[in-house]
Amino acid sequence: MARLPDDDVYVVTKYRGGREGAFFPVQPAAGQSRLRQVGDDTYLATWHRAPAAVHWHHWRLAARPGFVVPIDDFRSLIPTVRHPHDGRELVITHAPSVADIPEPHPLPEFAAWDVTREGAVPFDLAVEPRAYGLGQLIGHWPLETLQTRAVLVVGVGSIGGAVADSLAGYGLGRLDLLDPDRLLWHNTVRHVLGDGEVGRFKTDALKDMLKARWPELDVRSHVKNVVRDAAEVRPLLKEVDAVVCAADGIASRRVVSHLARRAGRDAVLTSVLEDGAFGEVLRLRRAPDEGCLLCRRAPLYGSGGMDPERALERGYGDGDPHRPMTAVGPDLRLMGSLAAKVTIASVLQRHGYNEQRLPGEQAIIALRPQPGFQAPFDLRRAGEVQWHPATPPLPGCVTCSHP
Repeated sequence: MARLPDDDVYVVTKYRGGREGAFFPVQPAAGQSRLRQVGDDTYLATWHRAPAAVHWHHWRLAARPGFVVPIDDFRSLIPTVRHPHDGRELVITHAPSVADIPEPHPLPEFAAWDVTREGAVPFDLAVEPRAYGLGQLIGHWPLETLQTRAVLVVGVGSIGGAVADSLAGYGLGRLDLLDPDRLLWHNTVRHVLGDGEVGRFKTDALKDMLKARWPELDVRSHVKNVVRDAAEVRPLLKEVDAVVCAADGIASRRVVSHLARRAGRDAVLTSVLEDGAFGEVLRLRRAPDEGCLLCRRAPLYGSGGMDPERALERGYGDGDPHRPMTAVGPDLRLMGSLAAKVTIASVLQRHGYNEQRLPGEQAIIALRPQPGFQAPFDLRRAGEVQWHPATPPLPGCVTCSHP
């Protein structure tokens, strides 16, 4: 074994087995960079086959700090254990018969003991499972469905980056990232990307981050502007199941609403409004009784309420012409996570998972609520969430009418 002194952890780097007692290397996976930084193999341990009863004792004693199993009693349970020659030895026990015990039970297949001449005490041991990462969710979450699905994220700034990160965690198979901008210094205070990525295109840097975290995810970077490059976005929408728009500006949101409707894809629009006072997630479904973005905003305009789209025309940033940085990173990540949930729920519901139905088509969240706003932005308490239904298309709407 080798030791990582900074973390006070030992890593098994090779083991002896077979009739000739040859050593076999144990190499951590490439992504486990910390475990690969071990030094020389300067520590020895012995491993022994043991009955399941030994691991039952391990489980019970681990909850009783300070209790020591006398060495003779420990050796009676595992006769192959020797008295430690150097006064102390790490013993690893393997109890394959644990697998025969009906679930659920708390007993591990492997256990470790700190053995001295006086006795043995349980030692913490972690064993890399045969399947980990998203594979652990199989049977508990519809991975098989989501791993064959794709989502396009338009705008991967502070909110869009959080959207992409959350979508990957749900087990999505493919993620397309579209944004024309580079990561700059003022972005990093709220972005999922850090200072080390400043100067890179956001989509490229985010792709690398997501691939490092989720190697099986198919991530595609598109350094494009959804408005100027709409002709290239249109065929891309045919390849995905849904689109999320986290881009600032009226034009971007209107284009996504129009293109998604014409492509027959659900669109989810998310943003923060009034300098971070409110967050909104708006789902635009391809349903004949639900309108596009402009149709959904029309009742609000008609009542003299707040114009959310105009408030989004200038992005947050540092100084003129940007808006002041009053929306904090955690609030933006909250909106990104909710938008991702709404998107995944939409995809799953269309594949028969009716438990993923949402309570409405528009969610308003009070982040830093302020008085004086008309409904639906009249929330009073931080963290308050209101869901609202969709409104129907307006007569003659170019987007909602059939082409």
